[in-house]
Amino acid sequence: MVKKISRRLQEALAKVEKRAYEPLEALNLLKETATAKFNETAEAHIRLGIDPKYTDQQLRTTVSFPKGTGQTVRVAVIARGEKVAEATNAGADIAGSEELIEEIQKGMMDFDLVIATPDMMPQVAKLGRLLGPRGLMPSPKAGTVTMDIAGAIDEFKAGKQEFRADRTGIVHVMFGKASFSPEDLLTNLKALQEVIDRNRPSGAKGRYWRSVYVSASMGPAIEVDINALRDLKLDAA
Repeated sequence: MVKKISRRLQEALAKVEKRAYEPLEALNLLKETATAKFNETAEAHIRLGIDPKYTDQQLRTTVSFPKGTGQTVRVAVIARGEKVAEATNAGADIAGSEELIEEIQKGMMDFDLVIATPDMMPQVAKLGRLLGPRGLMPSPKAGTVTMDIAGAIDEFKAGKQEFRADRTGIVHVMFGKASFSPEDLLTNLKALQEVIDRNRPSGAKGRYWRSVYVSASMGPAIEVDINALRDLKLDAA
């Protein structure tokens, strides 16, 4: 059964040409095609020349968006002793020790991010089946296993985001809101590109960047000129 395309989406699709746009031009078009009745998310979908089934071709890291993400991040912290109080004082939405692990095992998932102290990781390992498929398992590489609880909470609340390439080598990242100015979206998109380049897997061979598309969460995909994005130099603001 063919799904009917709404008139709103048909009108948005009609505005997008089948070509690679200059980065700022693409982001202006993203805003123009964000016509839903709510503040849509700005998304980037990046195909890389990697095969994540090989360990030396996996990409998992974090990006700190200079202009934030426009989203409220609910942070859960698994720690013990004074670190629980530190987490609460630093703005964690939920904080606890073994009792929090038990709550999560029972199905409590009222959070978007989990931070844990290293000493709690043997217990947190029990949550692998629950947190792993959701991309929520704490990891040192992602900055979510740390003794600097307050610093980590501040960074993630301010716009730091973890991401990884999926099984097909595509990175899907939310990098702002459609209400952001095109210039702010570009600043965030450039930060994402630089992080992906800096963290190129050692086993990646040949052409690393294959395609970059941006879209509003309810809008059409808009291709971005990869070379123009990578060559772009932004003034430090």
